[in-house]
Parts: sequence; structure tokens; C-alpha cells
Amino acid sequence: MSANADNEVWTLAEFRGAAPHGVSFELLAWGRDIADAKRASLASVAIGSEIDGEEINKLFAYGADKVYVIDEPELAEFRADSYKKALEGLTRRYAPDIFIAAATTRGRTIMSTLYAAIGAGLTADCTGLGIEPATGLLIQTRPAIGGNVMAEIKTPVSKPQMCTVRPKSKRPLTPDAARRGEVVRYKPSSDMLTSVIEFLSFEKEASGGLPIQDAEVIVAGGKGMKGAKNFELLSELAYLLGGAVGASRMAVDLGWAPYSSQVGLSGKSVTPRLYVACGISGAVQHIAGMSGAGKVAAINSDPEAPIFSAADMGIVGDVLDVLPKLIAAIKSAR
Repeated sequence: MSANADNEVWTLAEFRGAAPHGVSFELLAWGRDIADAKRASLASVAIGSEIDGEEINKLFAYGADKVYVIDEPELAEFRADSYKKALEGLTRRYAPDIFIAAATTRGRTIMSTLYAAIGAGLTADCTGLGIEPATGLLIQTRPAIGGNVMAEIKTPVSKPQMCTVRPKSKRPLTPDAARRGEVVRYKPSSDMLTSVIEFLSFEKEASGGLPIQDAEVIVAGGKGMKGAKNFELLSELAYLLGGAVGASRMAVDLGWAPYSSQVGLSGKSVTPRLYVACGISGAVQHIAGMSGAGKVAAINSDPEAPIFSAADMGIVGDVLDVLPKLIAAIKSAR
């Protein structure tokens, strides 16, 4: 491998057409922390077709020092094999120290084949990253044993150190439109661009409302809601606040809410401006999934519930008594 990027930290930018997806900017926030701790350069890898220069500049604005660009017509649609081969060529050419991707469908697919091709290690679905001061190695934190243990993992033998991190586990940095950096364009060989996959069409998933990962306000319910019917109160409050409805794992397991609304290590990590926990006791797995919220309000009848330790404001009381009064007060104020 080449050594001309041997101390770089890379993040994989996910492009939807010519523009980077929001998760690309979250990754740069993770990468910036890691690169600064290592006193290293941070690079973003943009792969796709007809990638616009202004979109590349956004990656600089959100923290990248350098952007590697693989821009080929054959990469217009996501095909796992051609994307992997092109990224393998880039990785072997420039030999980064660390390579981070999002734990999305695309990120998981690419990284799980790329690490095997280059003989590196991979830690999937991380919720935390750091640098070990004594060695400079990447410390990768992820849930294990059903989420009951948080494992710290390092891969000291092979490079790059590779991992995927949960979307919405970190907020993007404040963009600086004046930031600029180096653009390096990589041309894959023709055999890297071949694929055995035939692209037919892209069908957008039908949505039942605002996805909780994208919501600025989340009203979440747990076992204390005492039934699926009572989740209508959460929907009404979420509507008034312009947000989405979330749920604890217990509420989902009981069939009161769909899995798509589950917050926690076994569900989704979220970073809303406001998180309202209603009848949620606050298991460590749930708190880990909403720890990135700006403000947390909790309603629970148990004054010793762990959720209050993570809350900025708490109301001790039966959530089924409190919610109707809260909804009425908001309607009255408006």
C-alpha cells in the first residue's frame, strides 16, 4: 500500500444523486473529533456520478480537510460490487489510518465487503468513538450481549481501522462556508467499474409520517402508557409540537407501536431538539438511543425512574393524567 495518506482519517460520504445525504455531515463530526485527537488530516470520500463541485464544498464546510472524489457514469446507481472495487482501489492507493462509514444499508453493505477484500478489521454499529492516548488506536464502542454490555474494541494489527457508526448518534458541526481544502480525483480502472448486478429501478418506501431520525421533536411512550389506544395522546401532542411519535422497546414488543418508532440500542438513535419521554422508565439501552437530544422532558409516576437522571425537566405523575392537561394547556396557549 502507498503511505502518502498513512495518518489520515476518512469518512464515507453517501451521495443521493449529486448531493450528499445528511449522514455524511454527521460522519464528519465524528471524524473531526478523531482527527483532532490524532493531530491528523480529515478526508471525506465522495463516490458516485456527476458530483457537483458545490456539493463537494459542503463537505469542506462541515469539517473535511480533503475530499477524494470517484466520479464515474457507471457509479450513478448504487451497486455493491462496483462501489466496493472502486473504494478498494482508492484505499490501497492512499492507505488511510482510519475509515468510518454510517451504519446505513449502504454503509453496512460496502464496509462489510471492503474490509474483507483488504484484510482489515471492522467494528459495526458503533455508538461511540475515541482515541487511546497511549497508542493512538481507535477505540470503538458498541453494544454487545443484547445491549446489556458496552464493548470497547480496537483493531491494532491491520490498517485501516474500519467501523460503522449509528446515524443520528452525533450532530453535524456548524458549517463554515469559507472553509476549503484539497480535492483529489481518483480514476478507477475499467474492471473496477464492472458489475454483476442489474439495476432495475428505485422504489421509494411509503412513509407513515415523519421518520423519527429526522424529527426535531419526539414524543415517546413506554410501558407506562398502558395500551396502544393511549398512544393517540402521544400522536396528538406530537402533532401540536410539530414532531413525531417514538416508543421504547417494551412498547414495541407489546405491539403498541411499530418497530420503526423504537428508540434505543436495538432501535434507532435520535438527536431531536426536544425529547419527551412519557411513561418510559429509562433503561440504559433506551437512554443511549436518545442521549444526543438537545433537551429532555420526562413524565413518570416513579420518582426514582432512571429516565429522570437524563432529563432536563421532570414531572412525577401518572402520564395518562398529565398528558391530557398538557395538551389542553398547549391548545389554550395557542
